[in-house]
Amino acid sequence: MESALNTGDTAWLLTSAALVLLMIPGLAFFYGGMVRVKSVLNMLMMVMGALFVVGVLWVLFGYSMAFGDSYGQAGLLGNITQYAGLESLMADNPEAVYPAMAFVAFQAMFACLTVGLIAGAVADRMKYAAWLVFAAIWAILVYFPVAHWVFNLAGDNGGWIYKMGVIDFAGGTAVHINAGIAGLVLAIILGKRKGWPKSLPLKPHNLTLVMIGAGLLWFGWFGFNAGSATAANNTAAVAFLNTFAATCAAAIGWLLTEKFRDGHATSLGAASGVVAGLVAITPACASVSPVGALAIGLIAGVLCALAVSLKYKFKYDDSLDVVGVHLVGGLVGTLLIGFFATEAAPTGVNGLLYGGGFDQLGKQAVGAGAVLLYSLVVTAIIALILKGIMGIRVTEEQEMGGLDLAEHAETGYVLDNTGGGGVFAGVGLAGRHNTEVER
Repeated sequence: MESALNTGDTAWLLTSAALVLLMIPGLAFFYGGMVRVKSVLNMLMMVMGALFVVGVLWVLFGYSMAFGDSYGQAGLLGNITQYAGLESLMADNPEAVYPAMAFVAFQAMFACLTVGLIAGAVADRMKYAAWLVFAAIWAILVYFPVAHWVFNLAGDNGGWIYKMGVIDFAGGTAVHINAGIAGLVLAIILGKRKGWPKSLPLKPHNLTLVMIGAGLLWFGWFGFNAGSATAANNTAAVAFLNTFAATCAAAIGWLLTEKFRDGHATSLGAASGVVAGLVAITPACASVSPVGALAIGLIAGVLCALAVSLKYKFKYDDSLDVVGVHLVGGLVGTLLIGFFATEAAPTGVNGLLYGGGFDQLGKQAVGAGAVLLYSLVVTAIIALILKGIMGIRVTEEQEMGGLDLAEHAETGYVLDNTGGGGVFAGVGLAGRHNTEVER
């Protein structure tokens, strides 16, 4: 039989997988620049640790849970043994456009990145061992099932959110809403950092590192979104351009909000706006026009910039604004599809502003709400059990001394000849946009 393999599509999918992998160290740098000097290595290790743990689980049974045929017709969970170990997917399939392993690799990066996103909410105070155990259990009980709901497109054997007609091209629900609400729950159960918010000068310790991380995230995100077309085709091209446009608009929206609110447009705001725009356009990149992408990005930039201040009002210590950027950005992007979707885009659905009525908006709300509620409940159960069994928070002494030394016996910067951090140890604490406290 003549092979149906398309080498162009295969090359693009594998390249996209590599681009998404690059997002993970990019995320580590982005988060790492915003934490305390004495905990920067710990933050890098949390993000990279999630990569290691989830990568192993993905090979063993995670892919099967997410992309195996559903048990029954409910579309809740994939067959955990169908592709366990992945050996059955190694053979060349002459009828496939791209090798199965290319798609396995691509989706593996999504799983690892999603878990890593949660780390930003609990910076400076979580035990590293507890984080790794949490990451493993959360991936199994939350991410793998939700990925099946959203990303498994196997017709009757696919996930229930997909079958309901919810549009989520690259993970507004499964990735960002999922991780964002998990970060909020875990941060609340873990408790506030010592001295937060009044006595800690919440300033990033290395804005250069933050900007480098944001740039790597933006670059890798083209694989995240355009790669989700799983082909080098028109859908990928539209998703690519919409991702670019929305991100530019979001950065402008965030900077304008900062300027009017605080009197300054900051580099941290620019980096944060970039990520907010990327998050918001992720579910919508193949369903809106470029002008619609600009609108979504601008709205997300403004709303996420305002949302990061909510933690001071509601007194939850989301260290690096996972809630304000990923949860709010994911909700904004997912729901605005119901307004800005156009049948001229590859998805071919009209939203409210294009004469499509409220039908699609209602579907988007159900999909977003279901993922949010499920992740909230299961994350709370996991965190409370781990808190009771092994403890999830470092001691006050370890927190004040820094997690780099306490957890890893290392320091991020050698600033004197002892290698212990020198006079700068402890300077430059984590956080973002602490305008209420500074006033």
